[in-house]
Amino acid sequence: MSTAVITAAGYARLQAELDHLWRVERRTVVQAVADAAALGDRSENAEYIYGKKRLREIDRRIRYLTKRLPDLKVVREPPSDTNRVFFGAHVTLLYTDDREQTVCLVGPDEIEPAQGLISIDSPLARAVLGKPLDAEILLRLPAEDGGTRHVQAEIIAIEYRIHQSADS
Repeated sequence: MSTAVITAAGYARLQAELDHLWRVERRTVVQAVADAAALGDRSENAEYIYGKKRLREIDRRIRYLTKRLPDLKVVREPPSDTNRVFFGAHVTLLYTDDREQTVCLVGPDEIEPAQGLISIDSPLARAVLGKPLDAEILLRLPAEDGGTRHVQAEIIAIEYRIHQSADS
């Protein structure tokens, strides 16, 4: 089971997605399915078949969000010790090859690796959690030959940018 924490911004995005699915997208697809059904033979009606499939996908996501949102703990404040890595931290790592990487530890419902948002449950997050500035970490990563390789990095910056959402 994934950790049930989320930033205020991530929570607001999920609520907005649920609202959009329920009020806009579902209504549009229901109307499209009704229009396609009115055309007659449903067994060979691609618009009808696709619409029903899309409606199932929307309903599945609505059910998930409806169950997930009440279980999430929204983290609105940085931890008392901002010199260590905890949820919501933007962590900059310096690898032994002089490459830098900045990641932000977020809940599993708001990950976007291309933007540096990684899950608090990820191996990298677990390696840095609770560590102070200047700590060295050792990461075990998959190697191309199927084994594992070890990569060393140093935490060179820790920053918290947790902002409350407008509805807080």
